[in-house]
Amino acid sequence: MIDAVKSLGAFSVTKETDGTRSTSSSSSIFGMPAATPGVPQGQSFASVLGDMATDTINAMKKAEGASLDGIRGQANTREVVDAVMNAEQSLQTALAIRDKVVTAYLEIARMQI
Repeated sequence: MIDAVKSLGAFSVTKETDGTRSTSSSSSIFGMPAATPGVPQGQSFASVLGDMATDTINAMKKAEGASLDGIRGQANTREVVDAVMNAEQSLQTALAIRDKVVTAYLEIARMQI
């Protein structure tokens, strides 16, 4: 059941839309210095969101497996409840982040130029 959502983690927002990258300038558009080659940088926003989506999917898979084990009698009630509650919390967090992103997008779309 969760495997249908598995491809969500495969989306990569870090790729440029036209397939090109411009790294020739020494400063970015906003006047900030560009990243120095060879110097490690922090994670990008897209990779953080991708990692969170992958963690949520894994929690849901674990909860689904624990539920099936509970139905078969191979897991106790405590393990099933813990896994399901963890998955529910992860899903609620993902939904809250999605709502904030949609709200921010709509606010930007309403701005006058």
